Amino acid sequence: MEIIIRNTTNRPIYDQIAGQLKAGILSGELKPGEALPSIRALAKDLKISVVTTKRAYDELEAAGFLYTVAGKGCFVADRNPERVREGIARDMEARLSDAIRLAKDGGMTYADFRETARILWEEE
Repeated sequence: MEIIIRNTTNRPIYDQIAGQLKAGILSGELKPGEALPSIRALAKDLKISVVTTKRAYDELEAAGFLYTVAGKGCFVADRNPERVREGIARDMEARLSDAIRLAKDGGMTYADFRETARILWEEE
């Protein structure tokens, strides 16, 4: 799986890596038990800090997407994709509720909000 880092976004690099790996896991591109590149190898390939790569892997491990075997590396965890999607949907709903509240408090119309969401969707 190819990971693409965009320097034109405000999204942190570790979050870009974690997001792309998570998407690969959820889509089935990365299979349960599949080994991921080592933290050092991925950092070298992406020309970024080992600390940044480690943070991405740590976030995914904390969320249950990866597991680590000492001396062997990081692997894709066996997960129920439907349960994962439900958790993501709940998180998204909470964040959207906050964004809607902020938009309404700021006097934005639904059309303004929708257009902002469309632009952000296309930038990702």
